[in-house]
Amino acid sequence: MPWAGDAKDIALLKKLWSAGQSAAQIARRLGCSRNAVCGMLTRLSLKRGHKSPTARPKIRPAPKLRPTSSAACARSVAQKVSLRTAEREQPKEFTRQQLYAILAEAVRNTG
Repeated sequence: MPWAGDAKDIALLKKLWSAGQSAAQIARRLGCSRNAVCGMLTRLSLKRGHKSPTARPKIRPAPKLRPTSSAACARSVAQKVSLRTAEREQPKEFTRQQLYAILAEAVRNTG
């Protein structure tokens, strides 16, 4: 429904808006779209009074973290690395002939 400037509809719009009805409710009552009602409200500069926030959150400081005392933290990094490298197995070395055989088998399995 285009707003043709019907004073009766605009008066009803203002009355319903001030009574607290939503734009969708007003649109159903006037027989137009919600967007048409919102557009007319904007053109008439009608706004709802915004309520102030009721909740006032308290800002608390972040809790201070205590350092953990575990055995892993007690050892130095150099000791941890040296233990890991000592336990790690060295990779097996293959001859050129063995590598070609592995490659040929892989090609056969993929084809």
